[in-house]
Amino acid sequence: MEPTRVTADEVKYRLAHGESFTLIDSRNPKAWGQADEKIPGAIRVPVEEVNQHLNEIPRDRAIITYCT
Repeated sequence: MEPTRVTADEVKYRLAHGESFTLIDSRNPKAWGQADEKIPGAIRVPVEEVNQHLNEIPRDRAIITYCT
């Protein structure tokens, strides 16, 4: 399956219409630490640590990653 780019508005729309997906916060540690906002329920997985966290990522729904 090829990755697809989605906008924040698309994510909001999909949430409002009941779609179930996993959010992955892939910001680097510095950006994550300085962030004023974090999305509740998102799984924190820095890009360089993806292989170490594969077992934490549900595979029964779409996965949306975000960073800054």
